[in-house]
Amino acid sequence: MPAQKPRSDDLEDSSAPLIEHLRELRTRLIWSVLAFVAAMVICYAVWNPIYNFLTRPICHALEERGQECGLILLKLQEGFFVAIQISFLGGFVLAFPVIAYQLWRFIAPGLYRSEKAAFVPFLIASPVMFFLGAAFAYYIILPMAYDFFLGFQQGPLRLPDDPDAVSAPMAGIVFQGSVSEYLALTNKFILAFGLSFQLPVAMTLMGRAGLVSADSLASVRRYAMVVILIIAAIVTPPDIMSQAVLFTVIYGMYEISIWLVRRMERRREARLRAEGLWVDD
Repeated sequence: MPAQKPRSDDLEDSSAPLIEHLRELRTRLIWSVLAFVAAMVICYAVWNPIYNFLTRPICHALEERGQECGLILLKLQEGFFVAIQISFLGGFVLAFPVIAYQLWRFIAPGLYRSEKAAFVPFLIASPVMFFLGAAFAYYIILPMAYDFFLGFQQGPLRLPDDPDAVSAPMAGIVFQGSVSEYLALTNKFILAFGLSFQLPVAMTLMGRAGLVSADSLASVRRYAMVVILIIAAIVTPPDIMSQAVLFTVIYGMYEISIWLVRRMERRREARLRAEGLWVDD
């Protein structure tokens, strides 16, 4: 275990009273909300191209089956709310770096210089991992999921021609999806995978702060699996395939988090041993 070492580097800012922290928090929240609203307005102005981009997975799956790609509006006002849905998702994605930066500005004054240098990589990795998770959902998970869902269609069929058989028509099952429901499902997938890719970043940051350790994360692995199953069941549609895919991804991120925290702990131990500050239990 590392020996206690007095901190030599001082805080850049003096301790502020509680009211000052609350004012600073309010300022950062206001900037975050303004960035989100501005991004929503921008996305609302170009919601049609974004809609065309979001519907590519379902259109590709339908084209492979020789079907026309088309979603329907079930309500008169549904088209407006579709534009709002797209603006909300696009606004969150565009404003995510700004929100992360405002979070950094809020906590940075309370960090030492060495802690700031350690925190910056995580600040950069967070939006990168979110976009990687969203891209993974869009380019890999959504095509697989929609191909699976559309596989339950069947055309109007009749029994083979047989003079002794009675012609019996079979009811067809054809996809006629709602625009709102499709976008809600797509947004769930993209946000769920984007946020699940934040797990290694969050766990590694907590490990660096000493809040968790690799051994503690490994010891609660069975409980983590139950929590991940519950999250997958809540976030994804009520089908086993989607839940299994999301569970596999999140649990994989959890195992990666354990590996990253353990690797960081070994590097810190090696550094402290070299400095003569490590004391074995």
